[in-house]
Parts: sequence; structure tokens; C-alpha cells
Amino acid sequence: MSEKFKEKVSAWEEKIAAQSVKRPERKAEFTTVSELPVKKVYWPWDADSFDLERDLGLPGSYPFTRGVQPTMYRGRLWTMRQYAGFGSAAETNKRFKYLIEQGQTGLSVAFDLPTQI
Repeated sequence: MSEKFKEKVSAWEEKIAAQSVKRPERKAEFTTVSELPVKKVYWPWDADSFDLERDLGLPGSYPFTRGVQPTMYRGRLWTMRQYAGFGSAAETNKRFKYLIEQGQTGLSVAFDLPTQI
């Protein structure tokens, strides 16, 4: 990383600190759902232990950080899913058939509310 870029980062951090006096962040610390701390910004030097082959992988390959399809949505659009399944079995069947007739390409089935929750 160039010294010039590091100087820009320092200036940016000072600017943000000054703005935070007038307009503080909503919380002192932000975390993921696993309660891991989340930084304001991640820089290339934050990834000292980052191994490109181990941690990033190839598109369509484990660990799927670059998508589940090798070409992602260039070859096939994502599946739009319609959530359906409340009501009787007959009503659900009728709804699924209607959705498929309308061009729906994926259905997410809710068997019953207790199972779903």
C-alpha cells in the first residue's frame, strides 16, 4: 500500500471522527448476528491472514464467497421465489399451479406455521 493512500486514509479517519462529534453513530459497537465486532471500514491491511485460495475460492466453488454458479447470473437469472402454502392442501395446490402458469420459476413451501416457525 502506498504511503499516499495511507495518508488519505488517516485524513478520512480524522474527518469521520470530527463529524462523529456532531452526529454520533447509533451504537458504540456494531456486531454480526454471531456477536463479532464489525469495523467501520475494512482495509487491505486488515486481512493479514487472508489466503486467497483458502478464503476466497473460485466462483461456483467452495467456500462460495463468489457465488454458487461459476458464471453467476450471466448465464442464468436468479430464481424469483413466491412464498406460498397457507390454507388447505387443495388451496395450496391451486396457488402453486397458478404461480407456475404465470412463469414462476421457484416455490418456497410452507408446510404449516408451527414447522415454519
